[in-house]
Amino acid sequence: MTALAELSPAGRAPARARGAATAPDAPESLAVEFRGVGRAFPTAEGPRAVLRDITLTVEPGEVLAILGASGCGKSTLLRAAGGLDTGNSGDILIGGEPVTAHDPRTAVGFQEPRLMPWRTLHQNVALGLPHGTGRSEGRKRVDELLDLVGLGAHADHRPREVSGGMAQRTSLARALARRPGVLLLDEPFGALDALTRLKMQDLLLDIHARTATTILLVTHDVDEALQLADRILLLGKDPGAAAGATARKVLTVPGTRPRPRSSAELAALRSELLDGLGVDAHRH
Repeated sequence: MTALAELSPAGRAPARARGAATAPDAPESLAVEFRGVGRAFPTAEGPRAVLRDITLTVEPGEVLAILGASGCGKSTLLRAAGGLDTGNSGDILIGGEPVTAHDPRTAVGFQEPRLMPWRTLHQNVALGLPHGTGRSEGRKRVDELLDLVGLGAHADHRPREVSGGMAQRTSLARALARRPGVLLLDEPFGALDALTRLKMQDLLLDIHARTATTILLVTHDVDEALQLADRILLLGKDPGAAAGATARKVLTVPGTRPRPRSSAELAALRSELLDGLGVDAHRH
């Protein structure tokens, strides 16, 4: 199999090299299995299918990027994986067990930080701690996470006193506070400027090297997917097939992270992904 070989939707990711030792308090990474997952929403004209027959296994510790055109169901699939939307057909398993509503084994990071403006950064991160965490243990955990995302010196600041990138780092620390086995990120860097976005991508790679948690990342950015993911799921509608987006391709990204952006292999895969998205690669 070549580095650019396409896997079947049920294909599994190859083994990957780790960039750093796992943190002592890292959570257990969990597999995510989608088995014939579909989702339809009611409309005045009848059910509207958004997703159909998604079958895929995300290995423990893998980073899977989810790409697709706007409105194809990327966020819907992510919400289903976290138990935020339980109206889907088919089965979703985490660690071999069915997903439950607001599944505690997962944590979600959104495009907007969604911080409480009247709380400090430390207090905002603490909101992510599991219920029943002791005060001393919780403070230690939050201190560690703020240090991990480079905000230890800003713990007492409020959201209005920090930049957008710092607010997003706080949001990421809050998601990690519950020690999730699966981290679900819905375009977490989409609202940031280009330079801050690159820095946040590097930060996410550093965090993954420390925690090795399984990550499902929704993004519109092909280059971001190529830098961060082990595999890329391309969602879309098959011409002439039933309504609803499905797994059109699941592609393995060659090389270990961090990857050189000038790689010829990545350039070839980038062109393939843009073509799959209906974009002329020669113009971008």
